[in-house]
Amino acid sequence: MTAVDDRRMTTGIVEIFENLEVPEGFKVELLRGEIVMMAGPDVIHNDIVEAIQDQIPRRRWRRLQTQDIAILEQTSEPQPDLVVIERGIGPDHGRLMPSEIITMLVEVVSKTSVDRDYSVKRSIYAAAKVPAYLIIDPVMAQCVLLTEPTGNGDYADYRRQRITKFGDLTPLEPLEIELDTSEFGTFAKVRPHRYP
Repeated sequence: MTAVDDRRMTTGIVEIFENLEVPEGFKVELLRGEIVMMAGPDVIHNDIVEAIQDQIPRRRWRRLQTQDIAILEQTSEPQPDLVVIERGIGPDHGRLMPSEIITMLVEVVSKTSVDRDYSVKRSIYAAAKVPAYLIIDPVMAQCVLLTEPTGNGDYADYRRQRITKFGDLTPLEPLEIELDTSEFGTFAKVRPHRYP
């Protein structure tokens, strides 16, 4: 396949994704040229997102839920559970938020998103040079803060990784706060996984 064909295919998949009619109650993301559809989140998931948002000072930070991110060099338009950017920065309207202005992204692991959140999105967000990626995991009752993105494309990753357990304070240096995780719920009867 030639470079021209690759560009045409990339443009085509983005156009298909952006014009896709999504059934009510579903979430759709474009991850490295693959359209991924998933069911709506569990109440535990939504309670965690709400608890995180409540702890991030609104005066200093914009805390956006269900905001699509533009990472076009990755043919990706993910929709993290929470997007944190400095107040006063970024567009006031539109569907896509440019990845260059983001301070931190948050994903709450669901029963079916473990691989995507810990592997695919970790690489995509690192390639986009998002300074901090916080994974909240109700399966393993842990928080994983990833910082210092490095590398490009599929080989991008974060240099630093800090794991804290639910119930412990989780320092979020990029936001200059400590996250109280004592009220975070966990999923019952879900098999543990091997990540991070």
